[in-house]
Amino acid sequence: MADLAAEGKEAEVLFWVGCAGSFDDRAKKVTKAFVKILHHVGVKYAVLGPEEVCTGDPARRAGNEFLFQMQAVTNIETLNMYGVKKIVTACPHCFNTLKNEYPVLGGTYEVIHHTTFLQQLIDDGKIKMKEGGSFKGKRITYHDSCYLGRANNIYEAPRKVLEVLDAELVEMRRCKSRGLCCGAGGAQMFKEEEDGKLRVNEERTKDVLESNAGIVAVGCPFCMTMMTDGVKGAETSKNIQVKDIAELIAEAADLV
Repeated sequence: MADLAAEGKEAEVLFWVGCAGSFDDRAKKVTKAFVKILHHVGVKYAVLGPEEVCTGDPARRAGNEFLFQMQAVTNIETLNMYGVKKIVTACPHCFNTLKNEYPVLGGTYEVIHHTTFLQQLIDDGKIKMKEGGSFKGKRITYHDSCYLGRANNIYEAPRKVLEVLDAELVEMRRCKSRGLCCGAGGAQMFKEEEDGKLRVNEERTKDVLESNAGIVAVGCPFCMTMMTDGVKGAETSKNIQVKDIAELIAEAADLV
């Protein structure tokens, strides 16, 4: 964004990469897949790069309101300085915080989750799938992210994106508003779980196994980590893949 501003140019969309998409090796692959799609369709986008600070979501969920507001105000000052109007992100936690919690602090933007953005691109005919692609005939189930689903009522966009893959989309027993959390939200990702008989992601993996799906589609880096660990724990990782929706679309459109 700084480079564009120096040239007197503006970006159509700011891609908010997020901490996971920037630093986590698995989530970086999702970032790259989504960027390949943006390049393919010709979206004029930019990133903040080193100017991007954590949205503050984990700090607020953990009860550190002071740190949250410090991080939020820093980001808002940067975004407003560049005149950002539209933000797309592949992280539901970033999405929820930017969309619903920043306006009170002076940061009001059009914030879109990448699954909704992908649906719009597909509906506009900008992304074409290869016929007889690698997902033809495969069973795919979608795991609803809490911050995308129950928190923001986004259930249909990810499923509409998956429908274009020419695969069999199967729902888990607990889905949509009744979907089970992966166990990472609310800053749980950064602490040891309380004593119990079963980890949440292991319980959720049972739903995946019941669906007989070969691929678990996710739209959240937190869910990606937890579902991948759950599948490995069930010793089914050789049979079940966990992939972000952007990765599935990039592969189906032969962009990888």
